[in-house]
Amino acid sequence: MLACGFMRSQILALALLALAYAPSRAATAMSPVRVVVLGVAQDGGVPHAGCTRTCCTSGRRELVSSLAVVDERARRWWLFDATPDLTLQMQRMRSEAPACTLAGVFLTHAHIGHYTGLMHLGREVMGARAVPVHAMPRMREYLATNGPWSQLVALGNIALQPLAADSVCVLSERLRVTPFRVPHRDEFSETVGFRIEGPERSASFLPDIDKWERWSRPIEELVRTSDVAYLDGTFFDGSELPNRDLREIPHPTMLESVSRFEAFPPEVRARVRFIHLNHTNPALQPGSAARRRIEAAGLRVAREGERFGL
Repeated sequence: MLACGFMRSQILALALLALAYAPSRAATAMSPVRVVVLGVAQDGGVPHAGCTRTCCTSGRRELVSSLAVVDERARRWWLFDATPDLTLQMQRMRSEAPACTLAGVFLTHAHIGHYTGLMHLGREVMGARAVPVHAMPRMREYLATNGPWSQLVALGNIALQPLAADSVCVLSERLRVTPFRVPHRDEFSETVGFRIEGPERSASFLPDIDKWERWSRPIEELVRTSDVAYLDGTFFDGSELPNRDLREIPHPTMLESVSRFEAFPPEVRARVRFIHLNHTNPALQPGSAARRRIEAAGLRVAREGERFGL
């Protein structure tokens, strides 16, 4: 009887954990207003240039971190960060939302994985016409005054749109976006994350930050007030790059985040989706010990193609 009781308690615990992990039906259905994950890797993607480790030689492909936000009723979608993998990500969106057109791009900052996909909008590729590119002041100045990006402006391929921190940008009757400043290596531009609000739910996108403790806002507040939070998961524990000084490229490690979020109830921890994982991050590999450790803590790694209804 003791063994049977023990088994029943284990089964009940697993069932409760599964419920904590399971998104609501509205969040997983093909909601007309939704977030779509277009990539989860750090700026260099997988395979990563110059990497000869098994993480990059196994034939696996991971696109660079980016989100799309879709409003089917408005027949439009918006891109959050224009990555070097823009070609494949736009191809995905043609099948994801075939009746919708690209209505604009929101940029977090001027590191190569986050804006260089704009090159595909130029006359050498798409020859796009006045695609709205929403950017903070330094980011706009950088694009307007530095080639080849300034050519996109001069030829009218993109139309730069001003963003201001903590100021709401209305996309449609059902969608609002608010940028917020975060500390990061701001060589060429400031860095922001975004809060994306739909008619029923909200999502936060914060792929890059130096350290949680360097931000004036507690990251716990962002998680608590979001229905899903796509957060910087660049490094697992900081040991992935033994030949690099991580003080030069600081990020909150996933294990630091696990420690900060462990006090949350399971349903709140389940809102966290790590994104922007470096090619060396072992948690990028499904089934790895690192991935299992993250999942055992009640958190998740974002998956390319996943959707979240807003």
